[in-house]
Amino acid sequence: MPFKQNIDSARSEIIGKHGIGQAALQGALRDSAGALERLRKAHADNALPLLRLPAKTADLDEITHAAARLRADASDIVLLGTGGSSLGGQTLAQLAGIAVRGVEAFLPPPRLHFMDNLDAATYGALLQKLPLATTRFVAISKSGGTGETLMQTAAAISAVRQAGLEARIGELFLGVSEPAKAGKANGLRELLGASVAVLEHDPGIGGRYSVLSNVGLLPAAILGLDIAAIRKGAAMALAPVLAGNAPAEVPSALGAALNIALGAQGKTVSVLMAYADRLERFSRLYVQLWAESLGKDCKGTTPIGALGPVDQHSQLQLFIAGPRDKLFTVITADTAGSGPRFESELAKRAGEPDLGGKTIGDLVAAQGRATAETLARNGCPVRSMHLEKLDETSLGALLMHFMLETIIAAHLIGVDAFDQPAVEEGKVLAKQYLAGKG
Repeated sequence: MPFKQNIDSARSEIIGKHGIGQAALQGALRDSAGALERLRKAHADNALPLLRLPAKTADLDEITHAAARLRADASDIVLLGTGGSSLGGQTLAQLAGIAVRGVEAFLPPPRLHFMDNLDAATYGALLQKLPLATTRFVAISKSGGTGETLMQTAAAISAVRQAGLEARIGELFLGVSEPAKAGKANGLRELLGASVAVLEHDPGIGGRYSVLSNVGLLPAAILGLDIAAIRKGAAMALAPVLAGNAPAEVPSALGAALNIALGAQGKTVSVLMAYADRLERFSRLYVQLWAESLGKDCKGTTPIGALGPVDQHSQLQLFIAGPRDKLFTVITADTAGSGPRFESELAKRAGEPDLGGKTIGDLVAAQGRATAETLARNGCPVRSMHLEKLDETSLGALLMHFMLETIIAAHLIGVDAFDQPAVEEGKVLAKQYLAGKG
């Protein structure tokens, strides 16, 4: 496994009364055995396509070919999709420096733009400034009926037409949506028209679980990332489940049991704090995955994403000295010895001689360790996850781990991990208001 998980600092034997007791943890682990059995059966029956993705290779050539076509002679590529249809791609794209502060501006073309939030001013300004003749648009919607994506796609088509490029729409656009079905409308396919190629989105994989499909792997392939390695890492995280290991020996089951058992003790907030800029979007994906999958029937815990070290200077005060209603997951990568070095002479001049010769990576590693230990010393339950190397394989494993952890947690609290009824209700109301019916 390309990362190590340690829950010792969440145990009551180590941190006191706010930790998890052995009996409560063992009870949750026993309850998770049913979830693991269901996952193995779903894999065997191919009833949950997500579980087949780690070993799948047949679609990689199609994804790679589509990425090469989009990248050819392109200055910009705009990815249209919201929620899980975008966050998975963004999470993988950060490995290549996309949305990494101070780095993104220096990446080679094409420039990627993830327009995941619908905002009139932002999107209007983008369309006005883009060199449309060398821009490609990728519209992603599983159902083909996502209002935000349809609006953005229609606006892009109109802009291309107004620029006199209508004859090139088939070249400039690509869609990702579930296969067309007789009697079922697919607005995105109709909007794009017959000239635009559409990659098939597996209808059995929901948006927030789609990062390992073409939805997430297409942006990764555009950036030249090793998409086979991403799936290889995911397979590593899935392997203990399929092997029939006891729940305590399955990292995702252990994580789910810890979360749910502590939630029953009043730890109703789950904080994920990652010590790497390239994991910032991962924390955002985690928030959607956990919130949308578990927040039903007045159940679930509230996820919060944080980024270290920067959020040590904002949220950490509350985390340590505020309400004792949180479980913390601190994710670190092996950064020791990496990055610019603090020259000894400059360290003495700054009044910090002990920093002389140390690198930025040394300081970040020390801060991540110190944060986890400080939380634990103050009686806050902490789970630590450490990546030996942040790359395609380890990120693939991390993504699969948290998808499995979420599914198992849903089983433990008795909710459906794959629906989102409250979100659907809001979509229906919004369309009614636009139609003047509310």
